[in-house]
Amino acid sequence: MAEVKKTAPGGTGSPQREGAGGWTRFVTARPRLTLLVALVLTALAVLAGGGVADRMGSGGWEDPAAESTYATEALGSRFPGSQPNLLLLVDAGEAGADAPAVAAEARRLAERLDAEPGVDGVGSYWSTGSPALRSEDGRKAVIAARIAGEEKEAAAVLDRIAPEYRGTHGPVEVSLGGGLAVRHEMQTVIQEDLLRAELIALPLTLILLVMVFGSAVAALLPLGVGIVAILGTNAVLRGITEFTDVSVFAQNLTTALGLGLAIDYALFVVRRYREELAAGADTYTAVRTTLRTAGRTVLFSALTVAVSLSAMLVFPQYFLRSFAYAGIAVVLLAATAALTLLPAALVLLGDRVNALDLRRLLRRRTTAGARPEGGGGAGWARAAALVMRRAPVFAVLTTAGLVLLGLPFLGVKFGTADDRQLPVTASSRVVQDELRHAFPGDPGGGLTVLAEGEATPAQYAAFRERIGALDDVVRVDGPVTAAGGHAYFTVVPEGETVGVGAQRAVAELRAAPAPFDTSVTGQAAVLVDSKDALAERLPWAAAIIVVVTLLLVFLLTGSVLIPVQAVVLNALSLTAMFGAVVWVFQDGHLADLLGFTPTGDIETTLPVLMFCVAFGLSMDYGVFLLSRIKEEYDATGDHEHSVRFGLSRTGGLITAAAVILAVVMVAIGTSRVTNTKMLGLGVALAVLMDAMVVRSLLVPSVMKLTGRLTWWAPGPLRRFHDRFGISESDAPAAEREAAPADEGEDAAAPEGRRETAPLRR
Repeated sequence: MAEVKKTAPGGTGSPQREGAGGWTRFVTARPRLTLLVALVLTALAVLAGGGVADRMGSGGWEDPAAESTYATEALGSRFPGSQPNLLLLVDAGEAGADAPAVAAEARRLAERLDAEPGVDGVGSYWSTGSPALRSEDGRKAVIAARIAGEEKEAAAVLDRIAPEYRGTHGPVEVSLGGGLAVRHEMQTVIQEDLLRAELIALPLTLILLVMVFGSAVAALLPLGVGIVAILGTNAVLRGITEFTDVSVFAQNLTTALGLGLAIDYALFVVRRYREELAAGADTYTAVRTTLRTAGRTVLFSALTVAVSLSAMLVFPQYFLRSFAYAGIAVVLLAATAALTLLPAALVLLGDRVNALDLRRLLRRRTTAGARPEGGGGAGWARAAALVMRRAPVFAVLTTAGLVLLGLPFLGVKFGTADDRQLPVTASSRVVQDELRHAFPGDPGGGLTVLAEGEATPAQYAAFRERIGALDDVVRVDGPVTAAGGHAYFTVVPEGETVGVGAQRAVAELRAAPAPFDTSVTGQAAVLVDSKDALAERLPWAAAIIVVVTLLLVFLLTGSVLIPVQAVVLNALSLTAMFGAVVWVFQDGHLADLLGFTPTGDIETTLPVLMFCVAFGLSMDYGVFLLSRIKEEYDATGDHEHSVRFGLSRTGGLITAAAVILAVVMVAIGTSRVTNTKMLGLGVALAVLMDAMVVRSLLVPSVMKLTGRLTWWAPGPLRRFHDRFGISESDAPAAEREAAPADEGEDAAAPEGRRETAPLRR
């Protein structure tokens, strides 16, 4: 290493720094200016991202190109009354819905609603006399309407008119429900829950970081990186909403990954920097070495996570695409902040990064420079040695245990999100529950068949008779006709709203011959189309994740076998998450404890989302571990020692990062919306299983079983890696210290062995 002129720790002098890379010079030449520019950009991001949640949607589960979507839009424009999205539940109390005063007030409300700009297709029990619109006890009845326009436009109309209709009107009490009201309230609840989650996660995260680092100064650095990443992503999402729909649910991922990954990356960078200081390096040399080694791994890790999240872009549902937008942005911003702002701050802080050791207050003494963050290197080395001595036992038992935990997922049932995502006290949920339980039939459970093309009354009657005779159809109403050769039929399917019978009925209706064009919509039809869209594109998403992961891990390790191991072991780490999702959220175990209403199914897009997020986070930890193992293997050529060394250096770090990320995800999981709760708690479980089981038990046992073959690659691929591969092999000699003294035969780790060429060569 070229001699480097030292500066005082935390100094800002600029001596001639030889051998520094261009990126290091760029981010450390003027650290104060770098931080000032970052502060200005963050302030601009706050302004640009302000109000982003108000521009987001709360739907996005439908395939925009599906038959059900087309039919819903066509019916909404031609037959507004057939697709009401706003329901006024009129409660007449003891007087009953048929009382003259009640009927007069209800008609007045309906006429007033019909005159509102943007409201179409107003109908009611009092205008139609339909028994389906009156409760079985006769005390309540419904006024139905459709608010036209895109989701944001319709929500604006609802905001304007809701206060005028909700509440007491003469002899009746009015509550608002319907699909639009449910989605609007869900958006409000999510925003409130996200704020509460941030208020929970931030102080807990800071406390954990202080416990990990010891130093309050060091603990604040990852938190700062996370805040910058979150605020920057909000600004990016605000810009994206100008061009396409973005789901409000994506903000939860922004907070979780913004804090989680920023903390991961900052932990990795700060830990390496403190190691370099402890080894005797001056401030600038420590920063340079950190960027050359840990910085490369952070960049590499960010790419793997971004690739996993980008796979959601292949799906047509904007719910999934929104998570890709948010995830890719927050990952890249977190990595950029960790590789730009963090080094600048470290240059200014110097040795003061270890200042304010608050662990003394907890009577937890640490020795200066003794790897306080993660600690326990010797313990991790002993654990790795034990696992590798019994590698077949640990590999088989761990794999069997993970598979067993995932078995409940074999019984998964897919459904659609509805009002039961909301807490039971939510006003729109109360209305929907009333409609579901107190009214004859399920108001939202029917299917609608749109008929387009000229037809005679006899042809309509014949078609109605034909579809009424289908096995999974209970009743057919209609047709309701309009000028221009359009009509629709309302079909009541067998069984539950989105049950097996209703889904079969969709297929039967679509296959039924007719003298005109038909298209089917309804909750079951939306579910069928959503599952078809996911099934069609899922292989492409999986291929993107697997192929790019294989390539990136090969570039990191130069091995053919390790990338395959990484994909398989990461997939195994997710089994517990998927099993728990079905056991808890579908089957309803722990529902009272966690505060949600089980519906007997899982929303179709959630498993895809959870897989992409959890797989990416697993790869994040995998890259941290593999990069350190590879670095040591390149230096020593000793396979088993390298595995023990890598785990001793990263085991505590990965576990600490996983615990902190799990805390953030659990905070997200305190949401009152079931899907958000499922996402937060499920990913938290996956992260902990990956860090504490897969990285600690399965990886060392499998690498022991594969032995020296682990590092094999054919000649052409080996030469490709030599030219294009990325590693941390440039670490200085001071970094190549021996493993802890209780690591067995590798304790001494003589320098001569460290000059051995890697065996894969």
